[in-house]
Amino acid sequence: MSAGYVNSANLGIPIAMQVLGDVSFLVEVVLLQVLVVTPIILIALDRHNDADGRIRPRRIATLPIRNPVILGSVLGVVASAVGFDPPGVVHTSLSLLSDAAVPAALIALGASLHREDAFVERVRLELSVITVLKLVVQPLVAYSIGAFVLHLSQPQLLAVVVCAGLPTAQNTFIFAQEYAAGEALASRAVLVTTTLSLATLAGAAALLGR
Repeated sequence: MSAGYVNSANLGIPIAMQVLGDVSFLVEVVLLQVLVVTPIILIALDRHNDADGRIRPRRIATLPIRNPVILGSVLGVVASAVGFDPPGVVHTSLSLLSDAAVPAALIALGASLHREDAFVERVRLELSVITVLKLVVQPLVAYSIGAFVLHLSQPQLLAVVVCAGLPTAQNTFIFAQEYAAGEALASRAVLVTTTLSLATLAGAAALLGR
């Protein structure tokens, strides 16, 4: 997940506005990640946490209820489809909660970065591989498919590559923390890929934006 799940909302939207001048294509990316990719990842994590390493259909069926990310996304799609607008008081409360979500996640992310030096050494190689896959390999694969298979135009190629080159999403750390699996690695992947993506995305924009 650290090597492939992109930060399509918190960073993707402002970057798309600045580089591409349009954020409409990100809606499809967000929906694909939340409604398709996320359940697959959560099924794998559920299996990892199972004592026998088995995939249990009953647990899979209850994933949308047990996981607030999937449940919230599904309810959001339904509310948008039926035109539901909550009462003013409820809307205000939900807005306050949503505004606090990202800062709270970043605080938890920052707190998790404090680890012993020996532990950092153990994850350094894996973190390096994840960073290369996320910021170099994934955009190159996206460019190759877009240019040589789908024959996209230059603006479309730029949009595809920028989206593919976005850093690791904070959801990766949230899921790692929830399932107690690779928390430190996930938090460092978010930090390192976010920092280095400033250079890689600028390079992609310079090469493809001509």
